[in-house]
Amino acid sequence: MMRSWLPDVPTGDYWLRRARVPAAMLSPIAAPVDDEGNVLVDLKIADGRIAAIVAAGAAPDGVDLDGGQVWPGLVDAHVHLDKTQIWPRAANADGTHAGARAATGADRANWSEDDIRARFEFGLECAYAHGTVAMRTHIDSYWPHARIGWRVFREMRDRWTGRIALQAVSICPPSRFLGDEGTALADEVAESGGVLGMVTNGLGEPDAPTPAGLQAQIDHFFSLAEARDLALDVHLDESGDISATTLRLVAETALRRKFRRPIQCGHCCALAVQPEAEARETIRLVAEAGIAIVVLPMCNMYLQGRTAQTTPRWRGVTLVHELRAAGVAVSFASDNCRDPFYAYGDYDMVEVHREAVRIAQLDHPFGAWAGSVSAVPAASLGLVGLGRIAVGATADLLLFRARGMTELLARPQSDRVILRAGRVLDAALPDFRRLDPIVGA
Repeated sequence: MMRSWLPDVPTGDYWLRRARVPAAMLSPIAAPVDDEGNVLVDLKIADGRIAAIVAAGAAPDGVDLDGGQVWPGLVDAHVHLDKTQIWPRAANADGTHAGARAATGADRANWSEDDIRARFEFGLECAYAHGTVAMRTHIDSYWPHARIGWRVFREMRDRWTGRIALQAVSICPPSRFLGDEGTALADEVAESGGVLGMVTNGLGEPDAPTPAGLQAQIDHFFSLAEARDLALDVHLDESGDISATTLRLVAETALRRKFRRPIQCGHCCALAVQPEAEARETIRLVAEAGIAIVVLPMCNMYLQGRTAQTTPRWRGVTLVHELRAAGVAVSFASDNCRDPFYAYGDYDMVEVHREAVRIAQLDHPFGAWAGSVSAVPAASLGLVGLGRIAVGATADLLLFRARGMTELLARPQSDRVILRAGRVLDAALPDFRRLDPIVGA
């Protein structure tokens, strides 16, 4: 990353002076919050950690950031590192959700350990260079082939310890958890320290209708998690069909079963097209059940409402403002990158936040939304000590020349500086040509 604007960072302990930090990313201190939700502070870095946070002007000397923003290392709560970067050999011919599923399904025949490992690590290198410190990836889990992806995950989790904290979630239809193969899959997830996940996307028009046995399948899915003390993370209602109401089923099931482990639900697009009263009742149940929602604005805008030669009529995002107003934890994440579900993306959480603000109108005021790529997903994923600038936290930081939010969101911030344990990170983005032997040019 370019850093010509930043003076040399000292090799010992030092202060970052006049740093502007979003309050949503900062442990509370006695300092005023401006009308964009930011606090001007001085940060002391010692032994790779944040040793002190005081109102700006108190530090005796140090690196003057001149009001530039400082963010904590970011948390990407929903990605697909096992299928990333396959676009060159598995393009989505029509850009639809059905086209994405078909192209991905056909490409799974190529998913050897070497193939997944090369693409998985490429994605991690992108995220690391952009300033991400933790990720939760979904692993396509069609038994017995699923064992390959889970082996690669365990290897990469161990290899990247200390750089990116990795979690993994199974993803397959709920019917795949029935019978002996479903039990074996749940055991694989548990033995890998993973999270149990499923997907009900594609139910409803123009796809097959919701099966009559879906509630029984969901209950069985919950029972597998309860028997293994596993958290849940599910893809739901990634559709513009008002009949896609699995989010409500999951919330009702969690409440009826008194499920006590964390639940995160992703996408939930159909909530935005349902009648107002029905949507609000679903949101009430989600809040009561303590379910966290992760929204994937770029991927959803790419897939939803797509019909050939027709301008899309909606953005595909769920009711983020209404969910947060009800007390639901709402995060934003990268989702797919350069695969049939999204042709673009680079695991850059600054880009994710910038596009989320534009797509879902998370502005005027900007308020606490910056926390939705940092503190909120860290809490939802149980990542203690991440996603927030606090005394004692590791000094994994993003430094920007940009001051206010419109400066930050106006440009890609390609000149951001990444600190890891208080030292400038020298990590370049990997060249796409490196993957040519794997996926083609």
